[in-house]
Amino acid sequence: MIPTPVSTYFKENAYGPVIDMQPVGGGCISNGQILTTRSGTTFFLKSNSNTPSDMFTRESEGLAALRISNGPTIPQVYLHGHDFILLEDLASAPKINDYWPIFGRQLAILHNKTSPMFGFDHDNYIGSTRQPNPWTENGYAFFADYRLRFQAQMAQKRGLLGQKDVQNIENIIKRLEDLVPRQPASIIHGDLWSGNAITDSTGAPAIIDPATHYGWAEAELAMTTLFGSFPSNFYKAYEEIRPLNPNYSERFPIYNLYHLLNHLNIFGRGYLGQVQSILRRFA
Repeated sequence: MIPTPVSTYFKENAYGPVIDMQPVGGGCISNGQILTTRSGTTFFLKSNSNTPSDMFTRESEGLAALRISNGPTIPQVYLHGHDFILLEDLASAPKINDYWPIFGRQLAILHNKTSPMFGFDHDNYIGSTRQPNPWTENGYAFFADYRLRFQAQMAQKRGLLGQKDVQNIENIIKRLEDLVPRQPASIIHGDLWSGNAITDSTGAPAIIDPATHYGWAEAELAMTTLFGSFPSNFYKAYEEIRPLNPNYSERFPIYNLYHLLNHLNIFGRGYLGQVQSILRRFA
């Protein structure tokens, strides 16, 4: 079913009616379709009737904030409503030969866009979970309160974490300033696993499905290793633009604890072992 505002948008902009709809796999939260209009123009429609009413508005804002000169390709947003977002069809092509080094440099350029405060103009979503983003001066307090503690308390209320696990998370929070070097608040995609790193029609890097905010750039890089690491030439090229602190990869589990707690809250106890492994190592 095509949302009425989408059909109206196509009619008012002379694209004509939709003549073909092809489902797109890969999403675990919403449904994706490539729509072909009579004019021959294609669009990507993402829809979900069970999302919070502002979810696609927040996605639209996040995509706009990530769109910078010399950064990765960001799909254009044409229209959004409470249960859908209509996007540019990037028509993904096979990766160009130097895709990963280019992507590394582009992400470093993106991360060089900084703010004096951590957070974002609005709360948004990480998957289907609300992601609080109040403007916060201290990055350690931001990560402690609105990333680790927020997820831990949610998991405890749902019976997914015991008191000992929650206490171990608090122990890590107490040690954050010793474990994590000071970093500026960089604009980050916020959910940059391999499934959200795709290509545009030329085979160049593109990113989708953001959880945009100003946070630690190292946390972004950590997410790129959570479900299969990006290749080494990506990180080497990143450092050409934005040198990293020594031993940065050793801190990745601390940052990824946030995402694993979120997966625990969304998908259940299958992620508990990975959470507890990090807690044993750092608490």
